[in-house]
Amino acid sequence: MRNLRKIMEKKNYKNIDDYIADYSPEVGELLNQIRHCIQEVAPEAQEVISYNMPAFKQGKILVYFAAFKNHIGFYALPSGNAAFSEALSKYKVGKGSIQFPLNQAIPFDLIKEMVAFRLEEIKQGKR
Repeated sequence: MRNLRKIMEKKNYKNIDDYIADYSPEVGELLNQIRHCIQEVAPEAQEVISYNMPAFKQGKILVYFAAFKNHIGFYALPSGNAAFSEALSKYKVGKGSIQFPLNQAIPFDLIKEMVAFRLEEIKQGKR
């Protein structure tokens, strides 16, 4: 995980590679797999850092993701969570956040579906 000194320094990330480099190889691989899922579904989306987290933007923010001690946070905004509430029922969710535990398989297909949903929302002029 991040070493304590980096956390205390409150590093400001410049890009997604910089962000991923702060994590163990195992967590970094999961973050890269999420990144590739997003790129596959939204190849025109731009990689950005927003709120000091990796994000993808296509006109508006599609999704954010971030690593934590025990989970990967995925943020598809409230509309994404509402549209996939049944599939997300086994995860801890907030208004627009999802926690994918590190000790369980990450649902990459679900992530792709959620990104496609958000992409369509943006194309339709919604959030």
